[in-house]
Amino acid sequence: MFDTKALTSIDPLADEAKLIAMIADLERIKSAAAAGQARATAALDERRRAAEAAAGVPAKQRGRGVSSEVALARRDSPSCGNRHLGIAKALVHEMPYTLAALECGALSEWRATLIVRESACLSVEDRRTLDTEMCADSANLEGKGNNRIAADAKAIACQLDVRSVVERAAKAEADRNVTCRPAPDAMTYVTALLPVKEGVSVYAALKRAADTTFDNRSQGQVMADTLLERVTGRPAEVPEPIAVNLVMTDQTLLGGDNCPAVIDGYGAVPAEIARRMVSSAVGDERSKATLRRLYRHPKSSALVAMESRSRCFPKGLAKFIGLRDQTCRTPYCDARIRHRDHAVPRSRGGPTHALNGLGMCAHCNYTKESPGWEVRTCEEDGVHAAEFVTPTGAHYRSTAPPLPGAPMITVSDVELRIGVELADLHAA
Repeated sequence: MFDTKALTSIDPLADEAKLIAMIADLERIKSAAAAGQARATAALDERRRAAEAAAGVPAKQRGRGVSSEVALARRDSPSCGNRHLGIAKALVHEMPYTLAALECGALSEWRATLIVRESACLSVEDRRTLDTEMCADSANLEGKGNNRIAADAKAIACQLDVRSVVERAAKAEADRNVTCRPAPDAMTYVTALLPVKEGVSVYAALKRAADTTFDNRSQGQVMADTLLERVTGRPAEVPEPIAVNLVMTDQTLLGGDNCPAVIDGYGAVPAEIARRMVSSAVGDERSKATLRRLYRHPKSSALVAMESRSRCFPKGLAKFIGLRDQTCRTPYCDARIRHRDHAVPRSRGGPTHALNGLGMCAHCNYTKESPGWEVRTCEEDGVHAAEFVTPTGAHYRSTAPPLPGAPMITVSDVELRIGVELADLHAA
């Protein structure tokens, strides 16, 4: 294990100049560490592919899961792991000057990433030319910020192969999408990735609506309300008929407690805001509010059962797993749950029940089926736990998040067993 004391200890008597020098040295060390990670990542990919080739694995399946292993080792999401792997291979095999600039601290990891990204559409020969022009002399990188680095790399790429750059821009239109992610204070970011012409026209239309509206709302509020109205076809104050799973304790619902609630797919929201949401839904005749009882473990507050009103058990079980896990159960992956699958596959005798069930994103679910991966689940003091074992033998663990509400500390073992059995009975 690497000893980090030398990096984290600070002389309390050091003057300002020494402290600045230490900050600069540590920044260079971070860049050098990123270069070392790139070399190790590329070497891991080479060795894994060579071993799988010797074992007769088809070429298209070799290296599957390596990016997820890299993500776990770096305590990062699988999507970031895929990016780390691609950048490492480009730096080590095709862009030696950019890698050298990263090693000496002339580039940060993110700026090296920008150079690799802008050169992704080029041939290997052109990419090496760009690498030489930009980074052969690290002095040329001094004083350049992120935008300048990206602009310079893009300009060189256009000079080398403008057709590839244009084709990449055309293909990028296929990646247009809309995403939703949590924002502070019970808000959300709804982001649309659009081609530049369409994106500018959408913004201009919303701004024009705001410029011709005169009331007590700000320009931003008018633009947001106009976007909502034009997308849903309803006035902003009229709710869209969409199911929102709001999980809260009965004490919070009735106003006797201020424990935060949880919105499925979003996260925690303050109790008062949750009560307002329930009140507005119940009081609005255009809305349809339903109540479903959930049962949590008395000590751990983990979800142990759910009232079922459906005869189709797999559908109810899938809903239970989604509410229990909330996001993908792979460590460090916060992606939305797309698959509810078996930790131990059914082909290997894995049962179909809540303990062996996991909520996962599509990428992680496919990855765990790769050779050498193993997932085990257990229940520890009422908390559902999953252990992921990678082909290299590394172990990573995740636990299901607790539901809202404080645990009942003064519960005897007998009361605990009775409570869980009653929950299972009501959920059947």
